[in-house]
Amino acid sequence: MANETNDFSVALNNLLDTAGKLAQQQVELVTSGVKATAQIVEPLAKTAIDLVGSATNTFGQILQSISSAIAPKK
Repeated sequence: MANETNDFSVALNNLLDTAGKLAQQQVELVTSGVKATAQIVEPLAKTAIDLVGSATNTFGQILQSISSAIAPKK
């Protein structure tokens, strides 16, 4: 009878150990996903910001050219 209790304890311990390892792997998987997403989004965001800045500068130069073309010459 004592052997059955010991076997149950070992099985329960193994089950809990496996469940703990699975939970740890889930956390590591989510963490890796978040890091990968951040590494992808960061350069895309920088490129988008640079693109908006360049477009704004170009638009400003166009407006300046139009203004100087329309302005009366002295």
